[in-house]
Amino acid sequence: MIRVNEKPVVFRKGTKLKDLVAAIKPGADVFILNGYPVSQETLVLDNDECWLLKRGDVPDASEMEHLLYSRHTPGVQEKIKGSTVGIMGLGGLGSVVAVALARVGVGTLLLADYDVVEPSNLNRQQYFIAQVGLKKTQAMQANLAQVNPYVRVETFDGELSEENIPLVFGDVDVLVECFDQAEMKAKALRTALLHLPGKGYVGASGMAGFGENNLITTKKIFPNVFVVGDHKAEAKPGQGLMAPRVGIAANHQANQVLRILLE
Repeated sequence: MIRVNEKPVVFRKGTKLKDLVAAIKPGADVFILNGYPVSQETLVLDNDECWLLKRGDVPDASEMEHLLYSRHTPGVQEKIKGSTVGIMGLGGLGSVVAVALARVGVGTLLLADYDVVEPSNLNRQQYFIAQVGLKKTQAMQANLAQVNPYVRVETFDGELSEENIPLVFGDVDVLVECFDQAEMKAKALRTALLHLPGKGYVGASGMAGFGENNLITTKKIFPNVFVVGDHKAEAKPGQGLMAPRVGIAANHQANQVLRILLE
């Protein structure tokens, strides 16, 4: 048995990659065998893993799903793809969390922000120079479509408040707080505890500067409620918000979302 584009295929002695191209992926012009690029004249052996690709082609939904299932195992992926995650704020934390969750195939992402992409955002946020001036919700939706076009993305383009957070995020499985302002962080946590009981919640506090990596931790503060960060490093002169440490915190958040979804 061999695997071609993550699907099992009966092995036949003497088979070359060009034979698989003709049968499975006509027009393929990129050939990867066991992780290495090769020519289509290469012989295939039993238990080999092959990818047959055409430059510029986007994997269809079935291929993408097979890829995620093979990497994450079916039981895990079933839970992930059936979930909905809300992200409040699409800055240095939220944009990284969104990309990470799209890559693992979370079923639905509900993204909320009212801001536009500014040049100063590019030092740590998952946007591009050509997107300066675009709404962050619009820009992030476009970027996620390039990461995984089969993740459903919904957006709320407006300011969040204690009044509308329960309305916007009432149907999510996990809510991720990615605000910059301490006041909004406090309001979001209070709102979740009072009006969204039972929802998973992952907040953040303290990730400015370039301090020690391992001071960024994930702490459980209430049942199903977690806060990521070192809980003290705020942005100030000489200690700005920088991509590496913000990224560490954001990926802590994304991983904790998975831990909640997978119980």
